Amino acid sequence: MANARTLPEHILVVDDDARIRQMLARYFEEEGYRVSLAGDGFEMRECLDKETIDIILLDLVLPGEDGLALARGIRARSDVPLIMLTGRNDVVDRVVGLEVGADDYIAKPFHLREVLARIRGVLRRRQPQQSQSVRETPSAEVYCFEGLRLDIDRRQLVAADDGREVPLTTGEFDMLCVLVKHAGRVLQRELLMDLTRGRNFEAFDRTIDAQIARLRRKIERDATRPALIKSVRGVGYVFSARVTRHRS
Repeated sequence: MANARTLPEHILVVDDDARIRQMLARYFEEEGYRVSLAGDGFEMRECLDKETIDIILLDLVLPGEDGLALARGIRARSDVPLIMLTGRNDVVDRVVGLEVGADDYIAKPFHLREVLARIRGVLRRRQPQQSQSVRETPSAEVYCFEGLRLDIDRRQLVAADDGREVPLTTGEFDMLCVLVKHAGRVLQRELLMDLTRGRNFEAFDRTIDAQIARLRRKIERDATRPALIKSVRGVGYVFSARVTRHRS
């Protein structure tokens, strides 16, 4: 019996332009992916209810509910990776897309190879690292702090006492990894964007601040009085908890 993990990764393309949907579907399928298509929010939700989706490519401008409203709805129910497509040459739209929980954005017009590279990058960061052979089992890199256990290889944050997983988006997990690995060091916003994105990316203070705010709501006892991720006025943030590193 085939292992479910051997199935091709499933991309959901949400765009009201049928030509763009079909073009992306053909290209992704030729690259070995499974593809579903939706022209609006209603069709998107129908697909999400019926299918297991690995990543969503979501257009910003759609009939009825726009992409930002749909992205908020997606984040309320799931941490599935999400890339926004935008035809607007407006920095504010891109920032808001990242603020609502998108993992990346791509401006139209785009090159198909760039879209594929962005998708692969997000999926690669999302998935646990696999050992290269049965004999070679790398030790897991784990960081513990304040009753939480951050497993880098499995890309999981769990409560140490009961094993309950704290759901994080790809961007939130990457941000927490950077903060934890540099615990006690004040990190500027530009450096945080650099370290979490791993490529040339416009650094927006609002984007970083919004992502930190979402992360605080998930890991702080009281997000209004953060004790783990502290602000350093005019500079950036510092992870102030005592962190212990383990390899198992």
